[in-house]
Amino acid sequence: MDYEMKLPNGVGEKMLADAIKNYDVKLKHTEFGPKLIGSIEELENAMNFIMKSLNERVRYFENK
Repeated sequence: MDYEMKLPNGVGEKMLADAIKNYDVKLKHTEFGPKLIGSIEELENAMNFIMKSLNERVRYFENK
């Protein structure tokens, strides 16, 4: 069974492309914004990857 996960603000194109490439998820555009579609396990893995990438990006700009 597939589930949907709304993407947080700030997810860039490269980050999103890497998540789709590395995990078994698909991108779906809705009137409320983009969502990832996949199994719970794959969505959790993709979410962890996206959060890690966002945190690295924040740390990069904090140190400038």
